[in-house]
Amino acid sequence: MNTSFFGELLQTIVERGRVLIARDRREAPLTRSENLADHCETLLSVRGEASGAARASEILARYEELTIGPRIAFFEALSERFGPNRARLDAAIAAWRAKPDDATAAEVHLAAEPRRQELFRRLNLAPGGTAALVRMREQLLDALDRRPDLAAVNSDFVHLFSSWFNRGFLVLRRIDWSTPAVILEKIIRYEAVHKIDSWEDLRSRIDPPDRVCYAFFHPALIDEPLIFVEVALTREIPGAIAPILSPDRDPLEPEKATTAAFYSISNCQRGLAGVSFGNFLIKQVVEEISREHKKLSTFVTLSPVPDFTAWLNRERKTENSRVLTEADREALANLDRPQWWQSPQAREAVQEPLVRAAAWYFLQARNSRGSPADSVARFHLGNGARLERINYLADTGEKGISQACGLMVNYRYDIDDIEKNHEAYAESRTVAASSVVKRLVSKTGTELVKAG
Repeated sequence: MNTSFFGELLQTIVERGRVLIARDRREAPLTRSENLADHCETLLSVRGEASGAARASEILARYEELTIGPRIAFFEALSERFGPNRARLDAAIAAWRAKPDDATAAEVHLAAEPRRQELFRRLNLAPGGTAALVRMREQLLDALDRRPDLAAVNSDFVHLFSSWFNRGFLVLRRIDWSTPAVILEKIIRYEAVHKIDSWEDLRSRIDPPDRVCYAFFHPALIDEPLIFVEVALTREIPGAIAPILSPDRDPLEPEKATTAAFYSISNCQRGLAGVSFGNFLIKQVVEEISREHKKLSTFVTLSPVPDFTAWLNRERKTENSRVLTEADREALANLDRPQWWQSPQAREAVQEPLVRAAAWYFLQARNSRGSPADSVARFHLGNGARLERINYLADTGEKGISQACGLMVNYRYDIDDIEKNHEAYAESRTVAASSVVKRLVSKTGTELVKAG
């Protein structure tokens, strides 16, 4: 109700601002032929809030009409014309060198800020401005691979969004069958880990007493989840996804559950990529479900390994691999067979070298920045989790086989060790792992985890 009230109030201000603009001959309303960047310059010079909000609204409306070419041209203008004020910055640096104190340092800080950051703040005054800017950044990301020269504009978006979507502004909401349909439809659409096939499939994930779902929302994005997590309450740490998603399973009475398994975490707004919500989400959901279910003592994930197959294929082609022996290569050749996981012989041949290679991948493989090669691992290890277990043939769906040769892993969030694990990872990228996983790295390691 409050959000609606303030939205209507802001819209009233914008309408009044449009009237003021129309009356002022010096600031005629935008036309389709006029340069959008020029009107952004005008917006930066406007002092009145009403006329500023109205002009911001018009600029965003015109931007939405742009096709790809003009849109790229607009991003180029943001990069080239709306950086720091060079004259002001030079003067501020000179003043600081002459008298290095808090005042001159503050002026250097202000002068160094790109003008487009203030432009984005003013565009955000328009009704729906936040959502429009998130969409704008999503379109910028589409262009960024081919236009690295636009990286500075992207950095400014991330800088501002990190403040605007600070944890203090986020609202945690339980998603269940009574949640409005407009939100439930988006949960189906945004599910990125395990596809939701139907409304009945969705209901089986959020309605039973041993299944919970939570999402973060922001007041400026009404009915738009930012990120959500699906949780299964179980008796033990799950080793495969099929039993969790099975429509024929018998629900567990929540009071008999000892384990909360986070089996799907999905980011919903691509325009907010790089702004982290997941660490706060997991920690707050742990608090929420712990209050409701007192017997829960184990908090784990059942996570995909999206980058493993690509890494393994590179190792299989590497002549002097540190990971694979010739015998391993011969066994792993079974992975090239169609439907290999359905053959008992192939499954048995692949299992030991595959899981051992996966342990090496998690504990030793690094990307160009010296961090663990796996993106999901970086997320959970950075949050203080421990790599608990590698599960063989835990996901035999199309995505699970193609991305991870069927592997899934459990990351364990042990309340007593989270801070220690986080600090070790932050300082030296140390991978916290169970003794079972560590032993798998040995060429003679034989402790394998089989799907249930």
